[in-house]
Parts: sequence; structure tokens; C-alpha cells
Amino acid sequence: MNKNIGVLGCGWLGFSLAKKLVEQGYKVKGTTTSSSKLEVLQKEGIAPFKINLSESGIQGDIEEFLSNIDTLVINVPPKLRGKHAESLVEKLKFLHSEIKKSTVSQVLFVSSTAVYGDVEGEVTEESSPQPITESGKQLVECEKMLQSEESFKTTIIRFGGLIGPDRHPVTTLSGKQSLSNGNHPINLIHLNDCIHMILTILEQEHWGEVFNGVYPHHPKKQVYYFEEAQKRGLPTPSYKTQSSEKEGKLVLSKTFLEKGHIFTTPIIS
Repeated sequence: MNKNIGVLGCGWLGFSLAKKLVEQGYKVKGTTTSSSKLEVLQKEGIAPFKINLSESGIQGDIEEFLSNIDTLVINVPPKLRGKHAESLVEKLKFLHSEIKKSTVSQVLFVSSTAVYGDVEGEVTEESSPQPITESGKQLVECEKMLQSEESFKTTIIRFGGLIGPDRHPVTTLSGKQSLSNGNHPINLIHLNDCIHMILTILEQEHWGEVFNGVYPHHPKKQVYYFEEAQKRGLPTPSYKTQSSEKEGKLVLSKTFLEKGHIFTTPIIS
């Protein structure tokens, strides 16, 4: 197993992953769009690069970043809100052509369970994506672009809602009234398990595959968020009572579990 890795996009997940990889003895390069974060990466033993992907090209020394790395983790979420919305697909086209010219032989693309849209019932990696949001549609297109490339192998990991020590959706839901879909199951994963899944894929060399990343416990939203708010001393959210409500989607991490791997960090506080 090679030990040279690039993490493109050192946001919350990417930065936590890069730090863990350094701890595990990997040589890690990481990118940020912010000059002020270069020093933060450097302090953690991550070789820092200021790289900005845009619809018109790539700003920064992408060739140097991609040189002498075997595995590239792409952790760049769609940026579709606000004034400066940009197409992830267009950005990825530029990146794709740079990867083809580089030493990279494996790509891990961080995607989202948003690609499944509003399908009902259990969803596995074998389920066809049916995205309804623009970000979901763009992620599917990016997945296909990378998977169809023959010069490197791509694994896709579709994470559910991400929670962690200082990040939980209950903080934004707190005190809200008349929320819908209270009977739908939650599809969440803890930051620790995101990193655990990525490390497992790297170490076991699970290339050319698709993984769902969702913790295998799916209480109803209205029950889960009520309890999580109470534990934090926050005002509890309330949901509409809807008798004819659809069941919602329940995302299973079938590929990961069937390989004998386990999740390590519960989503119950």
C-alpha cells in the first residue's frame, strides 16, 4: 500500500482526515482556498497548497500538488447557494484532465446520499440514484465522470448527514415548529466514522467501488431530534402530525458492512 496521499479540500472533514492520515504515517498534501489556513495545515504536518477550483480553471500549483501522490481524496462539496454559485461539474472537468496527467492511480470521491433523492424505503449502493436537487444531480454527474475514466480507479463514498463534536443538525432545528417528515428515518454519520471508513478503504484497497456512509441506526426524526435537543438543554423542535405521510428513505451501508467492517461511533449523544 502506498503512503502518499493528497486531500483536495481541507474543510471540516478534509482537515480532520488529513491530520489522521499524518498520524497513521502517510505523507499528506492538503489544499485550502484560504491563505490564512496554509500555516494551520503546515503545523499539522500536512504539506499545504492554496488551490482554488473554479468554472474557468484552477488557480494555484495543481501540478505540484498532484505530483508524487498515488491516491487523491476529493472532498469538494457543490457550491450552489448564494451569489457565487458555481458548477461542480465544470470545476471537476479541469481537475479531471490534471489528474490524468499526474501520477495519481486511485481517486476517492466524497459524495452524498442526496444522490438518491426522495426515494422511499431501503436504499443500498445497488439502488439507482434519482437526484431531485441541483447538488444531487451535479454529484451524480461528477461520480460518472470519474468512474468512467480508465487511467485511474475511482471509489465513491456517499455520506449521510455529518455530525461531530461541535456540529449537529439539532442546533439549527432547535425550537422550530411544524417541521415536516417527522416519521422519516434519520441517515446520519459521525465524523469519526467518516474518517474510519476512508482509512479502511485506503488500507484494504477497496477501489472501483461505491460505499454508502450512514450509521446503521435510524430512529424517526421527531423522536431523535426531540431527545438530542433535550440532552443539550435546547428548545425541542416540533413536527406536523401527518397520518398519510410517506415512509421516507432509509440508507443502508451494505457494501461496508458486508465486507465485515463495523461503525465505531454512535449517533446518539
